[in-house]
Amino acid sequence: MKLRDLPVVSYVFEAGADDRVFDSLLLVGPLVIGLIVVLDRSVVTEALAVAYLAVFVLYTLYRGIRE
Repeated sequence: MKLRDLPVVSYVFEAGADDRVFDSLLLVGPLVIGLIVVLDRSVVTEALAVAYLAVFVLYTLYRGIRE
């Protein structure tokens, strides 16, 4: 069994290369981590991390349900 054969993972692979939103979220992730490191842990950086994770998970679920 390959990793691509798993139900949830296959949706993530399919949503990847041709999906600008998904690609943008993947590229913004390290920037979010960098901001958290530079600005130190605070309420603002925690809210930013939670918002990023929520958008990422919700968009991935949306793409999975849509297809």
